Amino acid sequence: MKKILVNNQIRAEKIRLVDEAGNNMGVFDLTEAQRIAQEKGLDLILITDKTNPPICKLTEYGKYLYSLKKKEKKKKTEGELKNIRLGFNISEYDIETKINSIVRFLERGDKARIELKLIGRQKKFTEMGKEKIQRIIDELNKRLPIKIERDLKEEQGKITIIVSKK
Repeated sequence: MKKILVNNQIRAEKIRLVDEAGNNMGVFDLTEAQRIAQEKGLDLILITDKTNPPICKLTEYGKYLYSLKKKEKKKKTEGELKNIRLGFNISEYDIETKINSIVRFLERGDKARIELKLIGRQKKFTEMGKEKIQRIIDELNKRLPIKIERDLKEEQGKITIIVSKK
């Protein structure tokens, strides 16, 4: 996270001021904007210096930092890809456990790659493997709406599909 300039750290002569509600108040001299901030008991925070004049916002510094950290944390957790591995001879109970895990991941905002490994003679029964994965997809659809990111794909020795929450 880059350094945030606050109050007396801002070096521009004129700034565009935005109030705490997000409304544009207009272009002000820096000293006048600092006076307005002090009267309201708020901080003057530089939002961007890439425009002319730079944009500053009236808000509490602590609240602003908290909202930035929250946004950054949300970006990190969004769309993480979780792998769920299944064996060809998986039992019904184990399938139910895997489905519960997938539902938990999807509700958290992650994507899930469901992978069914095929070893030896099992490679001849890819249709049975696809049916197992399809059964899992149907059960997931009953619990929550899902979107198929990547269709069933036969790779070397495994069948995969990627799903996410709608």
